[in-house]
Amino acid sequence: MSRKKAGKGKNANSSPTTGSPKTGSPTGKQKGKTGKSTVGTGSVVQANGMVHPSRPSLSNSSEFYDIAFKVMLVGDSGVGKTCLLVRFKDGAFLAGSFISTVGIDFRNKVLNIDRLKVKLQIWDTAGQERFRSVTHAYYRDANALLLLYDVTNRTSFDNIKAWLTEIHDYAQQDVVLMLLGNKEFGVPYMETSAKSGLNVELAFTAVAIELKHRSMKEPNEPKFKLQDYVNKEMKSAGCAC
Repeated sequence: MSRKKAGKGKNANSSPTTGSPKTGSPTGKQKGKTGKSTVGTGSVVQANGMVHPSRPSLSNSSEFYDIAFKVMLVGDSGVGKTCLLVRFKDGAFLAGSFISTVGIDFRNKVLNIDRLKVKLQIWDTAGQERFRSVTHAYYRDANALLLLYDVTNRTSFDNIKAWLTEIHDYAQQDVVLMLLGNKEFGVPYMETSAKSGLNVELAFTAVAIELKHRSMKEPNEPKFKLQDYVNKEMKSAGCAC
């Protein structure tokens, strides 16, 4: 298996060379695409949405990876998507005034999963309605979606169903979906805290393992159960979430 270099995150306005539509791409409802398409410079998007760069990323990073997946953070504006991403990527908490994400931004992180280096290309999306048409275009090739709501904001909780409807309309049928902060709606969930770091690493690691199993599953290999894994890890860590 070939090794690639993991590129650094940057704002989407600089036309990242990834398997994602550029800002302003036509939007529309799509369910389960077939074939493959080329998007950006030197990248190929396979039928399952997995990103396979045709050449190493042009960056100063020396970290290599074996396989890459696109993960999106979605939810209302102000629920903490950017804080969660910064906590996971840099181990820091963005304290102070709230600054809303404008459009789309992304960062990369490589995890060691079952002796493989799995790169997660994590896209931070704006939750405001005026950016929604841009966000729709990025759903198409997402391998996983982390849907967030603020446990102190009832409105963001009430909007979960609307977000699930949007995901159903625009994302792939087999997209990995995890809801962070809620215990209903029939999708894997857990509570996280960008401030304390509670379950942040676990959330992204669980999604990475699920994506790796889906893309490289052997015929007789038992199915990976995302929620069971999360429950087991939280129990072993003594979490009462």
